[in-house]
Amino acid sequence: MSEPTGNEFDAVVVGAGFGGLYALHKLRELGLRVQGFDKASDVGGTWYWNRYPGCRCDIPSLSYSYTWSEELLAEWTWTEKYATQPEILRYAGFVADKYDLRPLIRFETAVVSAVFDDKSNLWTVTTDKGDAVNARYLVMATGCLSMPRTPDIKGAESFAGPSYHTGMWPHEGVDFTGRRVAVIGTGSSGIQSIPIIAAQARHVTVFQRTPNFSVPANNRPLSEADRKAWLDNLPNYMRMLRGTGVDVTEAPGAAQRAASVAAERTQPPPGQQRGSMAMALEGEALQQRLQAFWDASTGTGWLGFPQMLVNKEMNDAAADFVRGKIAERVRDPDIAAKLMPHDHPMGTKRICVDIDYFETYNRGNVQLVDGRDEQIVEITPTGVRTTAGEYEVDAIVFATGFDAMTGALLAIDIRSGDCQLREAWRGGPKTYLGLMVAGLPNLFTLTGPGSPSVLSNMITSNEHHVEWVAETIAYMRREGLTRIEADPDWQEKWVAHVNKVADGTLFPQANSWYTGANIPGKPRVFMPYVGMNYRGKVRDAVEQGYKGFALA
Repeated sequence: MSEPTGNEFDAVVVGAGFGGLYALHKLRELGLRVQGFDKASDVGGTWYWNRYPGCRCDIPSLSYSYTWSEELLAEWTWTEKYATQPEILRYAGFVADKYDLRPLIRFETAVVSAVFDDKSNLWTVTTDKGDAVNARYLVMATGCLSMPRTPDIKGAESFAGPSYHTGMWPHEGVDFTGRRVAVIGTGSSGIQSIPIIAAQARHVTVFQRTPNFSVPANNRPLSEADRKAWLDNLPNYMRMLRGTGVDVTEAPGAAQRAASVAAERTQPPPGQQRGSMAMALEGEALQQRLQAFWDASTGTGWLGFPQMLVNKEMNDAAADFVRGKIAERVRDPDIAAKLMPHDHPMGTKRICVDIDYFETYNRGNVQLVDGRDEQIVEITPTGVRTTAGEYEVDAIVFATGFDAMTGALLAIDIRSGDCQLREAWRGGPKTYLGLMVAGLPNLFTLTGPGSPSVLSNMITSNEHHVEWVAETIAYMRREGLTRIEADPDWQEKWVAHVNKVADGTLFPQANSWYTGANIPGKPRVFMPYVGMNYRGKVRDAVEQGYKGFALA
């Protein structure tokens, strides 16, 4: 098929990460004329921008792979249990080359607006280059972690040295040798980068607002036996993906094996009925099960610990266990105590996976500044001043995360008639099934708010959404339909269901980026869907004649 020319297309895809790449491929397979846009100069999405030291995926590599192509599974070989950013970026490039996707994308081009015309049922998409294209369908593959957030700290612009954000790292890298470095933030990117920076810099001062739960990666090279075991278990993995659970996916069987081993150790005595898991797991049996999960070394896999996200007693047990491990890893008990999270239930913020993070605080050149003891007041030309004094540094690293899930979408002026996305989401995001927004026809949001999204394996969740979009467009073309949108009443029902399910868990007890709590002024709404059988609900809507959608 020839590349698209001119300004008229069947579909526009915004974003060239793993969701966008698959969308381009899948829609082109349907025979659609497709145009992609990305502000980066190459494919990769968040993995193009996040090049900070130590950057890795927190999903095991074998799971962080497309499952739609047996050829891809056979031809690509991951080298480590947790792949580094350069390797993940190479994988994205490999896919783009194999399926000749780059000619479909206009790189270094940001979409600034998208306006839907009710008469023609077409979107007009305008870019920062001043050009515009028209398309029937608009697929937003903008990513959930693609809008870096730099905190509004007084005096930041006055700092005389260089400053960096982990989400916008210089492609040529940064040499911290002999320098005094401030790292602000101890979320995932801070936890991954601090050990690497500390091994290079003269001194590192870590400014921690709140500590996070993190478990060791136990990273290692992958063997041919690992790969064979993965491929042998692939049918079970695919059944799990299409089953009734939440799409939090690890290396096939890892968490399940941990649970199975522990379950064998914790069978009730003969004649005793197993009651609730909270009652069945006590004392030594509970500790054995916790140790089994720890040994499995899967970060998000901990979300599968029995009742941990709904039972405070079980969550406290898991949290105490992990805090005990922190105490073992950090020699200074006072520093260890400062690194222990107590302000949120375990798992209600994303559990980090680290390589020697806590051990880094045993180094003589690393200092922890705990935000519970002293707060940052301003950044000065020579360093960071807190309520307790000033810390002189030569460079600053902002490991302060993203305006997650909604930031990249709201950065674009998206509207149709009286509906403008920024206004519609002023009180928090609303979608139907995380796939479409009422009032914005023919616009699809991949892994949007109201879907499992950031609580899932993003590659497989993007696959699911892309395949739904492609199947929906194919259906519309067969039936002679040109327009689909979410029904407002069904959208309200879905939003209420998403909130109800979340309220039945411990998630709302955390001030996390899942709720937008890291962005001043952002509405506090729990954005991902944590209910069971999400894929089944999407499938049921289709099988019931696209229930909840209006087609014309």
